[in-house]
Amino acid sequence: MLLLLDDLLYLFYPRLCAGCQTPLVKGEEVLCLGCMADLPKTGFEKTIDNPVAQIFWGRADIRLATSFCTFDKGGVMQHLMHQLKYKGSKEVGEKLGRLFGYDLIRSAPYREVELLVPVPLHPKRESKRGYNQSAEIGKGMSASMGIPMLNSTLIRNHYSDTQTNKGRFERWENVRELFSVRQPELLEGKHLLLVDDVVTTGATLEACAQEVLKIPGTTVSVATIACA
Repeated sequence: MLLLLDDLLYLFYPRLCAGCQTPLVKGEEVLCLGCMADLPKTGFEKTIDNPVAQIFWGRADIRLATSFCTFDKGGVMQHLMHQLKYKGSKEVGEKLGRLFGYDLIRSAPYREVELLVPVPLHPKRESKRGYNQSAEIGKGMSASMGIPMLNSTLIRNHYSDTQTNKGRFERWENVRELFSVRQPELLEGKHLLLVDDVVTTGATLEACAQEVLKIPGTTVSVATIACA
């Protein structure tokens, strides 16, 4: 009976692919097989000195750094990021996180990660959006990697302006002393993976890493869904 109702609902209200807006067929969730095949994956998790890792050279003691896809302006990733951040489609974050996690767990260095820590939003911004997109990505990664996520340890101390259209120095000034850690003992001695949606200059992730690295014995790596 429930299956029949589901079929009737789908007939009148078909679920659409978040990437191309075509109706999903049975077995597809969030993204159609075509959009999944078209994701511009970087493969950076296979190399230590990849372009994302190079962003942080000389700036922060980052063990590993990678991005799932390149941010293809006008392409599927730009559309998906827009859906995730501005259209309330939090399921996009979880789906991409799950796919990303499957790739990361196949790479031996990332199997050393013990905790996932999403980059936090200020409560005011999170309340307006309804969720933290980085935490939604982390949920998916946690499910596919089998690694726990701590969502309330790293916090944002005050509301900051959007990073869009800011240069590297302006971005750093915007996030300096912006983050702090609650219950640092939960991170002590752990290899944690900072999770965010997009990396451009790396200023936000650098600021997070610098704060976390004050905790004895921590190792920090970075993973984002897209790199611009």
